[in-house]
Amino acid sequence: MKPISRHFAGMMKTAALWAMAGALLCLAAPSAWADIYRYVDEQGVTHYTNVPTRGGYTLYIREATLSKKLRGSPASYDTHIKEASDLHHVDFDLIKAVIKVESDFNPRAISKAGARGLMQVMPGNFVRLGISDPENPRQNIIGGTCYLRQMLNRFGGKTTLALAAYNAGPGAVEKYNSIPPYEETRNYVRKVMLEYRRLRKIRRDSGMQWQVHASTP
Repeated sequence: MKPISRHFAGMMKTAALWAMAGALLCLAAPSAWADIYRYVDEQGVTHYTNVPTRGGYTLYIREATLSKKLRGSPASYDTHIKEASDLHHVDFDLIKAVIKVESDFNPRAISKAGARGLMQVMPGNFVRLGISDPENPRQNIIGGTCYLRQMLNRFGGKTTLALAAYNAGPGAVEKYNSIPPYEETRNYVRKVMLEYRRLRKIRRDSGMQWQVHASTP
């Protein structure tokens, strides 16, 4: 992402600054969000950038604050999740749990490794998973679910191993024949399973019909 800057003379109201900061991000990169930094030079001119190139800049707006504006509600993508669940025979609640942990329902989420979208699909998998626009919720959910189904098939329907493979890659799971001893992967599996069980309990307690697939913890 290239650095961007806007110059403002004099004082501006807080609301105007927020609006301009949001506009800067949109101009900078519609598919990736970042923190905004502010610097006031010797002439009293205020500079804003998402990539500080010199000292003196201070954090003005955190990425998390802005990314919240992009997130949908937990029910925003249920239609696409149901379609992916039916198409690839993966539990609706498991897909939703993965989305929650991967992106917190932010279709423009992008990781440091370059994974993108609701299910944080890596660019190298876009073509084979039928994803031409990773920010398109339907494409990302169907493609990500397809990959999750492949991992479930590869590891005998064992949900925890499939999730570990989704996070760390199938080779790592096969190497250790279990969840790899990586703190990030183990925390990931734990978080998804906790959310999965929470969603299943809500569905069960409400009497709603839910998808069942052949898997074991």
